[in-house]
Amino acid sequence: MTQQFDDSTLSSVTYNSNSNKMSEKSTDILVPITVAYGDGIGPEIMDATLRIIQAAGARIKTEVIEIGEKVYLSGNTAGIAPEAWDSLRKTKVFLKAPITTPQGGGFKSLNVTTRKTLGLYANVRPCISYHPYVKTKHPIMDIVIIRENEEDLYAGIEHQQTDEVTQTLKLISRPGSEKIVRYAFEYARAYGRKKVTCFSKDNIMKLSDGLFHKVFDEIAAEYPDIENEHWIVDIGAAKMADTPEAFDVIVMPNLYGDVLSDVAAQITGSVGLAGSANIGEGYAMFEAIHGSAPRRAGQNLANPSGLLLGAVQMLVHIGQGDIAEKVHNAWLRTMEDGIHTYDIFKEDTSKEKVGTKEFADAVIARLGQTPASLKSVKYEAGKEIKVKASPTVKGKKEIVGVDVFLHWTEANGNKNADVLGDMIAGLNVHGLKLTMITNRGLKVYPNGFPETFCTDHWRCRFQKSGETAFDYKEIIELLRAINEMGLDIIKTENLCTFDGEKRYSLGQGQ
Repeated sequence: MTQQFDDSTLSSVTYNSNSNKMSEKSTDILVPITVAYGDGIGPEIMDATLRIIQAAGARIKTEVIEIGEKVYLSGNTAGIAPEAWDSLRKTKVFLKAPITTPQGGGFKSLNVTTRKTLGLYANVRPCISYHPYVKTKHPIMDIVIIRENEEDLYAGIEHQQTDEVTQTLKLISRPGSEKIVRYAFEYARAYGRKKVTCFSKDNIMKLSDGLFHKVFDEIAAEYPDIENEHWIVDIGAAKMADTPEAFDVIVMPNLYGDVLSDVAAQITGSVGLAGSANIGEGYAMFEAIHGSAPRRAGQNLANPSGLLLGAVQMLVHIGQGDIAEKVHNAWLRTMEDGIHTYDIFKEDTSKEKVGTKEFADAVIARLGQTPASLKSVKYEAGKEIKVKASPTVKGKKEIVGVDVFLHWTEANGNKNADVLGDMIAGLNVHGLKLTMITNRGLKVYPNGFPETFCTDHWRCRFQKSGETAFDYKEIIELLRAINEMGLDIIKTENLCTFDGEKRYSLGQGQ
C-alpha cells in the first residue's frame, strides 16, 4: 500500500541545537521522494535518517510504500506491490531501508528487480576510512567502487539441465559495459578523481569479461586527463585488500562489484558505514549496503550511518548539495567526537556508546559544524552525470557450427566420452561432423584422458570442413537425427563469426 501525506505534514524542518526542538521551515519547492522503511532494523534507521536530513532543512516530501517481507509473505514473490510502482514512477527517487527476503525458493531479489525495472545501471559505493576514529588497518583509504548493476550473472537466468548439472547464464552486453565504464570516467572527472581502474577476469572469460575490458580500453582513450589501468580481478582484489590507497575509482561487472564493494567497505572499519547510490537515466535509488539484521531489530542498537550516507548521495542527486554538505559534515564531526553505536565502539577510540536514536540526536546537535581533523566535504552544484550507449553497429553474422548439449549416461550408469563420441561420430548431416565433445568445458573426445571425471552433461560440437558457413535449417535436421538416436538434447548454441572473426570459445585442451 502507498501512504501519502498532505503538504502540511511534509514541510521540511530545521533543528535548533540549543533548544533541542524542531521548528518549521517554509520552502519554495519540496522534492517528492518515495520512502520504504523495510524490515528488521530498517524502520529504526529510516526514522533516524529522515529526522536528521529534515532537521538539516531537506526540501523533500515523502511518499511511503510497503516492500519486503510482509509483501513477500502475502503471496507476492517480487516483494513489491504493483501500486508501489506508481509512486516510484511519479517521484523517480527512492530512499530504501534494508529488507528481509524470506528463506526458501521462489522469492526474487527485490533489489535486483528494482534496479533492472527502473534501469538503474550504475551502483556507486564510496568506501572511506575514518582513521583514527574508526579502527582500520588502512587509514588513508578512499575508494569509489562503481559497479554495473543490471546484467552479468545477476540476469538470474538459471536452469537445471541434467541430474547433475545446473546452469547460470552470464550476460555481458556492449551497451551495458559502455554505460557503466563511461559513467565511471565521468564520475572521476566530476569529482576530481585522478584514476579509473577496471577489474575483470578476461584471461578466463575471454568473450564476456573480454568485452568489458575491451570497452574499458576504448572509452579510456577518450579521457586522456584521467589515468587508467586494468587488473585481473583476483590479484586486483588482493591488492585492494592489502594496499587500497593504490586505487581511486574502480569499475567492475556486477558480481565482482557486489562482492568487492562489501569487502572494501568492511576494511574501512565497518560495512555499516557505507551508503550506496543506484543511478539510471530517469530514476535513482539510495540505500545502505548492509542487510536488515533482524536479530538487532527493535533494540535501539543499529547504526544508521550507511542509510544516512545513502541519503546524502540522494540529496546531492536532487540538487540539494547544501543540505548534503551540512549533514555529511555533522556526521563526520559526530564520528570525530567519539559518539559511536555498538558496532564501531572501541574503548580506546570511542568516547560514548549510544543507540540509534541518540546517535541521530548527536548528528542533529552538530548540524552547522565541520570536522576538526577529518577532511570536511563540499558538494558543488552541477554534478549530475548523464551517459548514453553508442548506437549498435550491426556486423555480418554467419553460423559456422553448433554446440549440441546432451544429457547422457550409459545404461549401466557409466559416463564414457568415447562411447558417446563413437555413437554420434558417424552422423553426417549436410556435411556437419562431430569435431569434439567437452565435459564441464574440458575436451574429452577425441583423445581424452581416462582419469578425467565427467558428469552427465556433454557439449558436442558439430562443424563443416573448413568451418564453412551454413543455414540454421541444417541444424534442425541435425537435431532431428540426434533425437531419432534416442539422445536427450538439452539445448544448442550456435557458433558464429561476426565480420569474419570467430566469436566462440574453444574447448579447454583443444
